[in-house]
Amino acid sequence: MLFGGRSAEHDISCVSASHVLRAVDPERYEVIPVAITRTGRWQLATGAAELVAAGRHRELPDALDTTGPAAEQLGVLAGATDAGETVPTVVLPILHGPNGEDGTVQGMLELAGLPYVGSGVLGSAVSMDKVMAKTVLDAEGIAQPSWRSVRRTDPERDPGLLERLVAELGPTVFVKPANMGSSIGVTKATGVDQLAAALDDAFRYDDLAVVEESVDARELECAVLGNEEPRASVVGEILPGAEFYDYDDKYAAGVAQTVVPAELDPATADAARTLALRTFRALRAEGMARVDMFLAGDELMVNEINTIPGFTPISMYPMLWQASGLSYPALIDELVGLALERHARRARLSTERLAP
Repeated sequence: MLFGGRSAEHDISCVSASHVLRAVDPERYEVIPVAITRTGRWQLATGAAELVAAGRHRELPDALDTTGPAAEQLGVLAGATDAGETVPTVVLPILHGPNGEDGTVQGMLELAGLPYVGSGVLGSAVSMDKVMAKTVLDAEGIAQPSWRSVRRTDPERDPGLLERLVAELGPTVFVKPANMGSSIGVTKATGVDQLAAALDDAFRYDDLAVVEESVDARELECAVLGNEEPRASVVGEILPGAEFYDYDDKYAAGVAQTVVPAELDPATADAARTLALRTFRALRAEGMARVDMFLAGDELMVNEINTIPGFTPISMYPMLWQASGLSYPALIDELVGLALERHARRARLSTERLAP
């Protein structure tokens, strides 16, 4: 299991990793937790591994520590041997945000020939980048709030840009870094001055930002699980405690409420599940993803997709599957099985050109 990572979502990853370890069956899996520090160093989380192996899951801290003996990247992932036979190794990347959820680690694992949980390189990269994801969703005819992309150099190069954005998208907008999650760097802005400040904040995390219209809507979430035949969970709803569902509301203040399942009529719930599956397939996601949606009146719109959703105690992905009849340990088992199935399927693809 990989956790931590070089991302502003490092701390959330450490919390998610702790709770994944609590759900893993130590009699079925030999778990090797590998921490990636904020500076990119790989280290073995030996203390956490010893607790899991001893069946002392409840003694794990709320967030795993990223300190430990140094580890060589591919060496620690290569897999163990038992009586001369290689034991199947599945990598579980619990790495939220850039340098983990964006296809970078997935590309390394593909080159190493290792099965891993979650989306492949393309699905991870496209889903992580909000501009690319929104471009694909537009091409697929999937409804979403109106949006524009802004590069770091655009406001200086085009002095009238911010005024036009306010005129096109409305006086109040949301500004987001293109490649970031957990609402980090997300700002609600009204007017040109606040928009400029919000863009400056977003550009702390990325060179590209999304400016999106503000919609008056309910916030729904649906979990998707599977490869070629994915299935959708029940639909949940977020009731933000703050002005919007920001980082503190998600993880610090703890005032947001979750309703699982959401109070929806059957037709709307079915439509939300169908939209989640359409989004999952359109963005080439695999294994797992959480699709976030807006319900504005009778209209469903996609907000975004998360291909490595949170696994903290208040995270919706495991909660939605538990409400759908799939326990946390069974969810981990299925994710591992999906990783092995995809790896075996892709291994059968030819790497040689047929002779004419």
